[in-house]
Amino acid sequence: MATFYDTHAHLGFPEFAGDLPDVIERARKAEITKIISIGTDLRASENALDIAESFPDVYVAAGWHPTHVAEAPDDVRPGLRQLAHHPKVVAIGETGLDYHRRGEVPEDHFDHYKKRQAEIFRQQMEVAAEAGLNCIIHQRDALEDTLAAMAPFAGRIRGVFHCFSESVESMRRILAAGWLVSFTGIVTFKNGANVRQALAAAAPGQFMFETDCPFLAPVPFRGKRCEPAYVKEIAEAAALVRNCSLDELSAATCATAHSFFPKLMF
Repeated sequence: MATFYDTHAHLGFPEFAGDLPDVIERARKAEITKIISIGTDLRASENALDIAESFPDVYVAAGWHPTHVAEAPDDVRPGLRQLAHHPKVVAIGETGLDYHRRGEVPEDHFDHYKKRQAEIFRQQMEVAAEAGLNCIIHQRDALEDTLAAMAPFAGRIRGVFHCFSESVESMRRILAAGWLVSFTGIVTFKNGANVRQALAAAAPGQFMFETDCPFLAPVPFRGKRCEPAYVKEIAEAAALVRNCSLDELSAATCATAHSFFPKLMF
């Protein structure tokens, strides 16, 4: 059976509190041999590290999610710097810009909210560059600003745009800048035609797979809690889209992950 990685999972979320060891074991049985658990603030990043220290196949990305910046300190760098040097912390993130929930922010505060996101994003890219790590990027309704914010760090860090769900044209702009994209269970959704088109257009070495669990469970599990084992279903759908074998996808995506996450162990 071909092996795959889940490069973006939220194992510290409450949905996994009752059966995390079983979740990890199901992933192993499905040949999902490495999982990266994602931090959304400092406490969640520390919790992800606790999980990673208990399971040898789990690694960590430490970061502040853009929609959590209201709770962030003025400077998130000291806490993230401490985590970044741990052997199991393989990336900074998820970080980025998210303007999707504009309606939840008073209109007269929205410009401040955007500036705060941009500042916390910049700080995290600085930590990544210092530590020799790359960034997991969350971007929603903010592509132009995200690319502009990342441009000064070109050549110092790389970014993977996780849960990619936009057009082929948007993907090509991201790839042309030297960044990567990552695909989720959306590739199996009936309304995911644009994501399948992007997946078909990406070259080997330009993309990875993830679940973003507990969200976005692929068909036939859609509507249920997602978990890392379901990368298997994502990969099977991707093989059909790309008209290639699972072994070819395994070799390409795992090699891409090792290149992007330099501390990920073979």
